[in-house]
Amino acid sequence: MHRSTVDLEGILRVLCEREIAFVIVGGAAAVLHGAPTTTQDLDIVPEQSEANLDRLLAALQAHGTLVRDPAGRHLEPSPVALRGRGQMQLLTDLGPLDILCRLHDGRGYEELAQRSVDIDAGDLHLKVLDLPTLIEIKSSTGRVRDRLVVPLLLALLRERESTSQD
Repeated sequence: MHRSTVDLEGILRVLCEREIAFVIVGGAAAVLHGAPTTTQDLDIVPEQSEANLDRLLAALQAHGTLVRDPAGRHLEPSPVALRGRGQMQLLTDLGPLDILCRLHDGRGYEELAQRSVDIDAGDLHLKVLDLPTLIEIKSSTGRVRDRLVVPLLLALLRERESTSQD
């Protein structure tokens, strides 16, 4: 059974246990940075090695993952799509998961990993897009929902900067 709400911890635990290399971006990155916001899915950019994508595909298959299809077709994620440059909007038994091979500006895992921070969430060790880069990306997408969260992220960044100067 597929969930319409995201179990962030559940999906992240599966990805970490299977040793999948990825960077968390989007709303979940904002949440993990402490922004007072919510998210309805998990957005990740996976490392594109064949071994990593094989582990990712196996994890997706183990959780009954389907492509979110407006026409209601029963489409499973394909290895070809995972190795592409686009985005896959998926529905797992742990909730919605979006896999972005590259962001809208062309940046992939290698570029984003250099602009990420490690965040420990309990026993999960996560690579999360850093706050300045998250703000930059959300400011550039042109989507209303991203523009709405930018002021919250800017306030969080200013707060962190003023705290680090004290």
